[in-house]
Amino acid sequence: MKWLFSLLAGLVFAISPSFAQEGAPEALVKNVTEEVLQILRQDKDIQGGNTGKVITLVDAKVLPHFNFQRMTALAVGRDWNKANPEQKKQLADEFKTLLVRTYANALTGYKDQSVRFKPSKVQSDTEVTVRTEVVQSGNKPIQLDYSLEKLPEGWKVYDVVVAGVSLVTNYRDTFGQEVRSNGIDGLIQMLANKNKQLEAGKK
Repeated sequence: MKWLFSLLAGLVFAISPSFAQEGAPEALVKNVTEEVLQILRQDKDIQGGNTGKVITLVDAKVLPHFNFQRMTALAVGRDWNKANPEQKKQLADEFKTLLVRTYANALTGYKDQSVRFKPSKVQSDTEVTVRTEVVQSGNKPIQLDYSLEKLPEGWKVYDVVVAGVSLVTNYRDTFGQEVRSNGIDGLIQMLANKNKQLEAGKK
């Protein structure tokens, strides 16, 4: 499944400021997809495994366009309300780093995937699901949906669903077990340790 997560990384973690100003979430996702696929096809450093280059790209262009606070709240679930403001900030910072490093590592595995766009699902004036399919020769298409919300500063992604599975809430059981065992501080430490492992290139 590495190829799927590599494409997901590119689609989720490469929104440039110019695209962030576009009005429609569908146009935002489509433009980002086309830009990222072009980068993946041409950048030999990324294809050669240069995750540092990917992380630099993510830090420069991506982070302002995601609602990591909401993403973290969804991942932590009901235990989120047990955290004080400082713990919430630490959780969001560590979870953001985890997602960036995980997907940056996977991004180098891109091959020849393409994307088909399907009609979006509008939940309300401020929430939209942009629906796509990831297509690769010889494999069944994979449904890949983006949940976006409209904030005063524009549309932001708060979840991605692959084949019906939320990549954000998929962490919930693991996070919940850690909170039950070691509290909110234990979860923060667990995330920090995982990020150190990823930084060191460990699995």
